[in-house]
Order: sequence, then C-alpha cells, then structure tokens
Amino acid sequence: MEGSNINRRLTDLEAILGEYMAQNALAARRAQLEQAQRDKEAKEFKDEMKEFKDEMKEFKDEMKEFKDEMKEFKAQTLIYQARLEETTAELRQSAKDLHKKWGELSNKLGTIVEDIVAPNLPSVAEKYFGLKNIDRMMLNIYVSSKKPDVIGREFDAILVSGETVVLNETKSTVRQNYMEAFIEMLPDFFDYFPELRGKKIIPIFSSLSLNPAQVAFLTKRGVYAMAMSGNTMDILNYDDVARA
Repeated sequence: MEGSNINRRLTDLEAILGEYMAQNALAARRAQLEQAQRDKEAKEFKDEMKEFKDEMKEFKDEMKEFKDEMKEFKAQTLIYQARLEETTAELRQSAKDLHKKWGELSNKLGTIVEDIVAPNLPSVAEKYFGLKNIDRMMLNIYVSSKKPDVIGREFDAILVSGETVVLNETKSTVRQNYMEAFIEMLPDFFDYFPELRGKKIIPIFSSLSLNPAQVAFLTKRGVYAMAMSGNTMDILNYDDVARA
C-alpha cells in the first residue's frame, strides 16, 4: 500500500516536473522570441537612426552649401550695389553735364541768332522803311519800367532814327506764347522808354526760320516777320503788313 502511494507521488512529481520544464521551455522560447523581436526592433531603430543621421548630415551639408551660396550672393549683392551707386552717381553727373551743355548750347544758339539779326537790322530799316540815319541803337539791354507795378524787361534790339523806333524781338526757337508776349508788350513800350514817347514804333519779330502760320499770325497783328532768306535776314511779310 505504501509502495503504491510512493509510486503515485513519484508519478505526480514527474508530471509536475514535466509541466515545470515545459513551462520553462515555453517561457524561454517566448523570451527568445521577444529578445529576437527586441533585437530586430533595435536593429531597425539603429538603421533608422543611421538613416536619420545620414539625412541630417546631408541636410547639414546642404545648409552649409546654402550658407556659402548666400555668403557669395551677399558679396555679389554688395558689389552690385556699389556698382549701381557708382553708375547712378555717374548718370546724375552726366545728366548735370548734359543739362549744362544744353543750356550753354541754347544760350549760344540765342546769341548766334542775335548776332545774325543785329547786323542786318540797319540795312533792313533802310531798305523797307527808308531809315538811313541811325540816332541810337541798343542791343540786349534790361530796362526797368517807370511804373511801380510793372516789372523790368529785356529788349533784344532797338534802333532809333528820327521819329521812328524799330523794335526787334529775336527768338532762336519760336513759340506761340513768345509772339503773344511781344505783341502784348507793345502798348507798354513807352513805359520803359518815356524819352521816346510820341515816336512811331515798327515792331519786328525775328528768328532763323518762321513757318507760314507764324508769319500769318504776326501779319494779322501788324508785326513784321523777319527770318533767313537766302544768305541774309529779310522781312517776309512787308507788303501784307503795309497793306493792312
């Protein structure tokens, strides 16, 4: 009886031991699988980290290249700005020089026209108006009006002969307002030269060239138009004004 109990206990013990060993084997296998999974995940993580580090290194290299490019771009921009400022300064100076030259040329052109008109004025006065004796001739003079509310004015050429005054206005470039201003001034002429009051005024508007419309405008208002004709200055509308 006692032997049977012992055998039964041994059998139970063997069963328990077998179960224990099976459980240990299962746990070991599970631990092995888990470790393998962890190793796999660790390897994947390591690979990902390596890939990330490689990407970061590539990004860092790209950023360095970008910084270098930006540095070079900034240097080039500074050079460009300096050249632009230099070019702008040169253009401004060139514009100033050009304006100065244009001003000088314009003044010189006006002087040339006046130099052509003035020497011809006495011969024109004699040819068309019979004025042989010149009592007085004034060129490029500025005269203040004797009236306090009237500003001074520049006169290009004034020829005085007896009881006649030849008043000449010379323009290198003819504009409508120039002709109108000359005509508007005529009634006030003696305010500038009261000593000539009572004399007959012969108004002449001169330029190197006058177109038909300009000549017609002057003719209608009783002003003689003088311009180049051949090799000399001549009155273009004498007969028309004389008949008017």
